[in-house]
Amino acid sequence: MDPILQEITAVSHWIEGMDDSISSLTLETKSMRSDIAGFQSRVTGLEHRMGTLEAHMTTVQDRDQDLLYLRSKITDLEDRSRRDNIRLFGFPENEEGSDVQAFLGSVFPKLTSLTFDPPLEFQRAHRVGLKRPDGASRHHPIIACLLRHAQTRQLLQAAQNHGPFRMERNEIRITNDYSKDTNEHRKTFLALRPRLRQLEMKYGLFDTARMWVTKNGVSKDFYNPED
Repeated sequence: MDPILQEITAVSHWIEGMDDSISSLTLETKSMRSDIAGFQSRVTGLEHRMGTLEAHMTTVQDRDQDLLYLRSKITDLEDRSRRDNIRLFGFPENEEGSDVQAFLGSVFPKLTSLTFDPPLEFQRAHRVGLKRPDGASRHHPIIACLLRHAQTRQLLQAAQNHGPFRMERNEIRITNDYSKDTNEHRKTFLALRPRLRQLEMKYGLFDTARMWVTKNGVSKDFYNPED
């Protein structure tokens, strides 16, 4: 065969091979473009889902804030509704007999050395929970709601200044009647007292769950035990 013809044939075969390679590369490129388009679509979908999730999280956070606000308002209203209540600890079980109001009305002036004019009157008074038998080592507290707010404050002030009181061999304590949330906050604040004394810081609790702390003449109020 003519050498030139052989060369032309070889070049023709090489070109055909190149065409096949280019066709294969074109198919691979189309496949890659398809994969990239699918990946971009998934990324777009994920971005959309992330945006939806972030919007949902914002909604949840706003709702949580609303719930915390509503809970604080409910706690405040509950504490206000209890402002004429007092809790009494230490009276032996069944000491009050069948008429708790009459018992408290007669025992308070002797116990506190206070004079009440007009005499103490109660809206209601009862033991908390079922009575324990006589001689039980632990006693259920008595809760009483006074008719006059001024007399409630008078008793609580006397308990703060001079309590606990004693009746025979029993120690009698008179305290506010707070909601569950307020009591939990107060317990947390009160647990900080040893540490505050170590730091030589003055402190005190307001009627509800609010603590004030003074250091170097500067005072600050705390509404949350975690602050």
